[in-house]
Amino acid sequence: MKGTASAADLRQAADPLIVALACAGDESAFTELIRRRHERVRKFMYHLCRQPSLGDDLAQLVFITAWQSLHQLRTAAAFDGWLKRIMVTTWLAEVRRRKLLSGQVDTEIPVDTGGAIEKRLDLDAALARLSTDARLCVVLAYEEGLTHPEIVALTGMPPGTVKSHITRGATQLRCLLAGYAENDR
Repeated sequence: MKGTASAADLRQAADPLIVALACAGDESAFTELIRRRHERVRKFMYHLCRQPSLGDDLAQLVFITAWQSLHQLRTAAAFDGWLKRIMVTTWLAEVRRRKLLSGQVDTEIPVDTGGAIEKRLDLDAALARLSTDARLCVVLAYEEGLTHPEIVALTGMPPGTVKSHITRGATQLRCLLAGYAENDR
């Protein structure tokens, strides 16, 4: 079905209306949903895979899956949670498919006391040192701001496992990035 709402109207519309229009097959409404969420989805995928091109590909796959599955969405209010589930499922499928990120980085993390960009790069490198499951749980908890029960629901991992991955992952990140704390004194 061709888009029926104008792009200008959609930019002003509330999310629930745009989601409802997209569910009804309005391509321009779905394009607006992508515009509003693309950067967040791309950033989430990049934090997990640390490869910009793969992160972009996975973000695109998330939106393709969302478009093909919109008929399964029960309510417009549930869209963001539903999209996060697709993001996590897409990532886990990619990990299984490629066995990606299995001990790639063995070197010490260089600590740069410079600006925010360098700190972000160091954090990304430290995240890459975590196991795949720990990285997923840490990113969901600290980047996405999800609670433990929400992470359990998204990943299908037992609650104790989620808590353990977050605790161990955060501890490992603190150790890997300890140089920042020393330089801040």
